[in-house]
Amino acid sequence: MEALKSVRVVVFDADDTLWDCQSWFDDVERRCCELLSAWATPEEVSRGLFSTERANMPLLGYGTKAFTLSLIENALRITGNQLPATVVAELLELGKGLLRFPTTPLPGVADTLERLSADRSHRLVVFTKGELMDQEDKLRRSGLEKYFTHLEIVSDKTEAEYRCLCEHLDVAPEETAMVGNSFRSDIAPALYAGAWALHIPYHVVWELEKSEEFVHDRLRKISHFEEIINYLT
Repeated sequence: MEALKSVRVVVFDADDTLWDCQSWFDDVERRCCELLSAWATPEEVSRGLFSTERANMPLLGYGTKAFTLSLIENALRITGNQLPATVVAELLELGKGLLRFPTTPLPGVADTLERLSADRSHRLVVFTKGELMDQEDKLRRSGLEKYFTHLEIVSDKTEAEYRCLCEHLDVAPEETAMVGNSFRSDIAPALYAGAWALHIPYHVVWELEKSEEFVHDRLRKISHFEEIINYLT
């Protein structure tokens, strides 16, 4: 595998790249379907939740709190505003639980970051979207914070935000490589900005992150996190 010689900064997504995240949200959605089974089928609950999240995105953005509000809003709609207080309370607790789940590094992540950090040939950066306190706390809980020189949390990942990140780090986009699981949020914006991209798909994908993929000269697709080393050393 050819090394990406021009890369000085390696930019990492967080959720579902460094640790599992979506699986926890999926578990909460399944529990919500159980709680609302007297009013709707699981398919109807999930379809309504997706529509509610998408409609709320411009106002609430991404993150656990936005998801929790959408859970409750969707449940109220499905029950005709007759949602029992006990169900509201459980949905709130389920949402709070998403702020505390273990952010255990995925296989190969810690060892790979250790090697890259020890090599000192690249700066390692986290670039993620979501809520400030939640994302900062997840990185601390993961035990991976020590490997990164910078953490950038934005409301959404776009080409413009990626260019701003590069300006802040004082590097050209082509001197960076973005590592992430989401083609829509991690890979495409980085490629559009002129960066390299290493796409490592995850086995679960949030519905709003699904998108068409495309071939690109600066794109490499990998199956295991450790493969990053082959491109950067």
